[in-house]
Amino acid sequence: MTPAQAWYAVAILTIANVSGFVDRQILSLLVEPIKRDLKVTDTQVSLLMGLGFVVFYSLLGLPIGRWVDRGHRPRIVALGALVWSVMTMLTGAARSYGHLFLARVGVGAGEATLGPAAVSIIADQFPRQRLGVAMSTYMMGTFLGSGVAYALGAYVVGRVDKPGIVTVPLVGDVYPWQLVFFVVGLPGILVALLALTMREPRVASPEAAPVRETAQAPFTEVMGYLRANARTVGALSLGFACSASVNYGVGAWLATFLIRTHAWTAQEAGTLQGVLTFTIGPLGVMLGGRLTDAWAKRGHLDAPLRVGMLGALGMLIFAGLYPLMPSSMVAAAMLVPVNIFAAMPWGAANAAIAVAMPPRMRGQGSAMYQLVVNLLSGALGPTAVALLTDHVFRDSLALRYSLSLSSVIGMTLAIALLAWARPAFRTTVQRLRVDADDAAE
Repeated sequence: MTPAQAWYAVAILTIANVSGFVDRQILSLLVEPIKRDLKVTDTQVSLLMGLGFVVFYSLLGLPIGRWVDRGHRPRIVALGALVWSVMTMLTGAARSYGHLFLARVGVGAGEATLGPAAVSIIADQFPRQRLGVAMSTYMMGTFLGSGVAYALGAYVVGRVDKPGIVTVPLVGDVYPWQLVFFVVGLPGILVALLALTMREPRVASPEAAPVRETAQAPFTEVMGYLRANARTVGALSLGFACSASVNYGVGAWLATFLIRTHAWTAQEAGTLQGVLTFTIGPLGVMLGGRLTDAWAKRGHLDAPLRVGMLGALGMLIFAGLYPLMPSSMVAAAMLVPVNIFAAMPWGAANAAIAVAMPPRMRGQGSAMYQLVVNLLSGALGPTAVALLTDHVFRDSLALRYSLSLSSVIGMTLAIALLAWARPAFRTTVQRLRVDADDAAE
């Protein structure tokens, strides 16, 4: 495949990532009108964002990862985009909480295809020394999509947070907030069509060439490889999960912190969060990608883990300090480096799992990695902050201290785990390179 074809695939996958994250995040910005019109509780809403999405998204990634390792990956991405887009629009047609829950499960099922397929496709098209920037470009979609969702939420919530009924052709009567799901779901159908224009790179991958004739690795072989490299895969997965947990906690509680501590309005807080995520986040993730490639070109096999540790150190300092600032303007200014360091590791993280897995196991390896990261970060991130506020400090105005303490603890663990993973990671990558060279001869 030509470089232009490779970067075209990255561009399509990045657009798909933007679409998926907008569809994923938008529900969290419509909590109040959903509660009012469907007569549901906070716990039920949290299940839509947790059990209804994260659990199914993570667990379904395992069989989808096996499918990715043997199937036509652009078609898998296209089918996933179609599913998550249609299910997002069906969220807009839900008549009850049960319908809403099933629609969210469908969104999670569709989006579960993207991560394993994207990591596998990109890793097949770029050498290790250029993998960081390629993966980081794809991961920009995470921050662009989240930023669009935050900004869109800040703009539309006030306009749809009102009682009443709106009639939609072919659908019927819906609540005003449900229109948002039709708007954000529809572009995903175009993404599905674009995904079909990507070429399947598996047969063209130099790295995958020695194993082209071999069928998908049996599950027992994959598990055997993971056991043999448990320190590599386990420590890097847990290390990046700790980083993600802090990020999830900050993302979930930042607006509330600005409202409680500095008396900002919800619209002001949402706008700031959206603008920073949309603008500074992509800069941070691309910086991490460039650092990964620069260190890799200097011969550092553990370049992705070095970037992960640097991002965690920056977060430990700045995410630990910004909640304690006496001025809202100083706190807001410190959120700039927070967003840079929070975004920095995520292209590197995907590059790390890609180079630590044999090519024919990448879909399954990526799915295992995402299972650990998503379940731990989704379960621990926002909840850890809430538990500290409710049961340690016992004061809602102490949210600032909960955010600071959880950031320091989480990032300290991330640094320790990634440092512990480095020797084993270097050994694993070196062994795979030797095996690939031997197979090619």
